[in-house]
Amino acid sequence: MLFVMDASNSMNAFWGNQPKINTARELLLDAIAKLEGQPDLELALRLYGHQTPIQPGKQDCDDTRLEVPFSANSIPAMRSTLNGLRCLGTTPIARSLERAAGDFPAKGSDGGRTVRNVIILITDGIEACDEDPCAVSRALQAKGIVLKPFVIGVGLDDAQKYALKCVGNYFDASTPELFEHVLKVVVTQALNSTTAQVSLMTQDGKPIETDVPVTFHDQRTGQIREHMVHTMNDRGLPDTLHIDPVYTYKVVAHTLPPSVRENVVVKPGIHNIIAVDAGLGTLRIRMGAGPSDGIEVSVVVRRSGELNTLHAQNVGSEQRYRTGSYDLEVLTLPRLMIPDVRIEQGRITDIAVPRTGVLNIQPATPGPGAVFEKKDDQLSWVADLDPTAASAQFRLLPGNYQVIYRSRSARSTEFSITKDVTIESGRSSTINF
Repeated sequence: MLFVMDASNSMNAFWGNQPKINTARELLLDAIAKLEGQPDLELALRLYGHQTPIQPGKQDCDDTRLEVPFSANSIPAMRSTLNGLRCLGTTPIARSLERAAGDFPAKGSDGGRTVRNVIILITDGIEACDEDPCAVSRALQAKGIVLKPFVIGVGLDDAQKYALKCVGNYFDASTPELFEHVLKVVVTQALNSTTAQVSLMTQDGKPIETDVPVTFHDQRTGQIREHMVHTMNDRGLPDTLHIDPVYTYKVVAHTLPPSVRENVVVKPGIHNIIAVDAGLGTLRIRMGAGPSDGIEVSVVVRRSGELNTLHAQNVGSEQRYRTGSYDLEVLTLPRLMIPDVRIEQGRITDIAVPRTGVLNIQPATPGPGAVFEKKDDQLSWVADLDPTAASAQFRLLPGNYQVIYRSRSARSTEFSITKDVTIESGRSSTINF
């Protein structure tokens, strides 16, 4: 945990009954004293605005320095540094954050432990050096160097607060008493996880959907932070999770299609309920009556009116989908389109696909040709014959068909031959040419 603290000249201004720096120093010293001896915690201190006095028309934007590096026993040095602090110069927040990236131990130097790099920025002013602390913070987070920083604003006006909210999780300390409370909240939030539950809501608003994989992403970077299968506990409630309150999350329940909730903020110290709309029903696709032929048929499932394939479900299976309307394309010959299939909350929608029949084609000699479906004197192409094969076999949906063929040795269109055939479920038909 790196404290980046404002030691610019403005911290000498009175706040309550004493200078801001006195209040901030006392409360920060009290906070770190309570952290002494805590396992798996290393602290460091970077100050800015404490080396070069402000001069008319001139400011030192390089006035930032890591005064106390990370170690397991850094608190005595932090105490000594803070007690001897003088507030002199300007407010180079962006440059301080940029330099802070190098203050943390390099990756790999932790012996393989999981490490959380946290910055707590304490400031009574905004950027004074025409740089962009928000852009610097975003870059540090995107590179995975630090978590989203905590920013404690000390007695700022509304415009200054707004300018700092994009840097990180902003906490407003408008009075010395509130600063003490905010500092405790920030340290607690930075160190600890909090509890939450994901309530997968049915269409009628009941948190009873479950057995769905759920992923928590860092909303800003897209990185995966948690991944689990949603579970109901012994009391029939969504199971409790322990998650990091530092992040803003994108929560994805991997239903079909996905159920997504953006910009989820969890509050430390309380149990958070994250509700996600995820009403589900079941689509059962089965083959029509008759003995099994052992042939696997897939069905392309799309949201009604959409072109993108959502899923390919095999005939003879069940799959849960979000409630709504879907278009089915059964990959038989010919293709069978079943539009506007309604999936309803908690119900099974049963779709029966007609069982195919077999068409055998036996030409005297190989030759080109094709199979057409015949409906109301209209012909729709189904499949071509292999002009080099001595025979052909097709599994076709029940219906009327016409086959056209010409021997490969025949050199005139007059030798084209057509034959009609009716295909029935589970039965074979043969055409000889």
